[in-house]
Amino acid sequence: MLRTSRTLAVCIGIMVMPGMGCASQTMLPPSLVNAEQFNALADGHWLALEKNALRLLAADGRELASLAMRADHLDSRPTSGGALALVFDDTRQQPVLIDIDLKLGRLSVGGVLPEPAFSLESQCLYRDAQQLEHAFLIGEDGQAEQWLLSGPAPRLLRKLALPPLAESCRVDDALHTLFIEEEGIGTWAYALHGEGVPRRELVSRLASPHLTAVSTAFPIVEPQTQTEPVARRGDAADDPAIWIHPVNPAQSLILATNKKQGLLSYDLAGKTRQLLEVGRVNNVDIRQRVRLNGRTVDLALATQRDERALALFEIDANGTMHDVARIATDLDEIYGTCLYQPPSGGLEVFANDKDGRFVQYRIEWRDNAYVSVPERRFSVASQPEGCVADDRAGRLFIGEEDHGIWALPANAQAEPAALQMVLPVGPRLVADVEGLALYYGARASYLIASSQGDNSYVVLDALPPFNYRGAFRIGINAMAGIDAVSETDGLEVTALNLGGVYGEGMLVVQDGFNRLPDAPQNFKLVAWKDIARALGLQ
Repeated sequence: MLRTSRTLAVCIGIMVMPGMGCASQTMLPPSLVNAEQFNALADGHWLALEKNALRLLAADGRELASLAMRADHLDSRPTSGGALALVFDDTRQQPVLIDIDLKLGRLSVGGVLPEPAFSLESQCLYRDAQQLEHAFLIGEDGQAEQWLLSGPAPRLLRKLALPPLAESCRVDDALHTLFIEEEGIGTWAYALHGEGVPRRELVSRLASPHLTAVSTAFPIVEPQTQTEPVARRGDAADDPAIWIHPVNPAQSLILATNKKQGLLSYDLAGKTRQLLEVGRVNNVDIRQRVRLNGRTVDLALATQRDERALALFEIDANGTMHDVARIATDLDEIYGTCLYQPPSGGLEVFANDKDGRFVQYRIEWRDNAYVSVPERRFSVASQPEGCVADDRAGRLFIGEEDHGIWALPANAQAEPAALQMVLPVGPRLVADVEGLALYYGARASYLIASSQGDNSYVVLDALPPFNYRGAFRIGINAMAGIDAVSETDGLEVTALNLGGVYGEGMLVVQDGFNRLPDAPQNFKLVAWKDIARALGLQ
């Protein structure tokens, strides 16, 4: 669509500056001579904002409809049969949405946003990769808000800090880039992929930005549920695991770490079930029905960073967690961990250090206490964290954050130097490489990895040659009021039928930025059937 105003504009994907506009690229009807701002619509129609009215004009300049208002900051997007416009009503001091029906030649107020808590200097619309509508409201002092317009009603998605003295804004939907004109400085380009802190670049006044010159399209799935936020702000939520109820899978639980507080459990509706305040626990993993010296128990294990130890928890038949043991390690900065059940039985754990070292321990039950026996040591060149053991195939996958995913035999007697590169960091896997999990399907099994650098999730065959099956992003569920997911650390997946939408299993991911509105971090739950459909998986 050709969008024109007397401020910053984006014309057919090309950046133009104040004073240039898009008018030079098309013939303007004489009826626009008094317009303070105008947008070109479909089939030659025009939307003109004058001093006291918003007018819809036909291609020949005839007025088809008008709304009496004193307004400013016009922007629009095409819709089926018409357009959606956004103006700022100077009388109400509120952003107003206008529905435009081109077939009937009609303008009508479609909704009103609350009065901003700051003096509004500019506003603009954005249509994201899910085709959801957003509005950016920008104040002269740099305060800004992003509103989600799609769904039952407009809702605040997040607050932003943008340049002070912002004179105008526009979004290039194809590049997912917000352009801000800062007085005396120039034009900033902000990348809008994800919900984290947007990267920005100062771009030439007459050139398109380099920041988002190439936009990778990912299938988008929506989260079905989200957990309650953790009780600490900042980078707190980290890694989930899934405990399967022994009788009723719909009563299964999500265990998750708050690395500033302790270990939590949530039900499948996202409600907090239990909190154990055990300090800075990082990664967590679970194995159920573990047999140790005649005992059968469900066990969860997490790294306890302050104690440089492994924290062990028993889980009873009702899902209640019990803090039962600390197992000392010689790792200086213990970081990630994962569990492994060998075919011969028992339980083993892989723990890593930020310097690249791994230690493989065997967990035993002796004299009414848990003890560990070191079995193997190996290392990678730089910082690892995420890992997952394939109990069926006897294989360990590890994530080296800046380099890629490695595979090696999980057997402690195997040669540890036989690391095989599964997928290097590159176009398909963008650092940091974070959470890893395995989906054991009836017809195929998959390795899922968090590609943190581009807010996506990579799916590979879990068996050699580890074929790439695609990648996806987790977007906004506008109807349920659940935000998208960005900068995921840990994740977990199960193929078991947990009931309802999770009949083919469920993926749980940490969300680095919990929005809609801003809140401490949490975890999102995604139905596997939606992922399988998006990527054409078996």
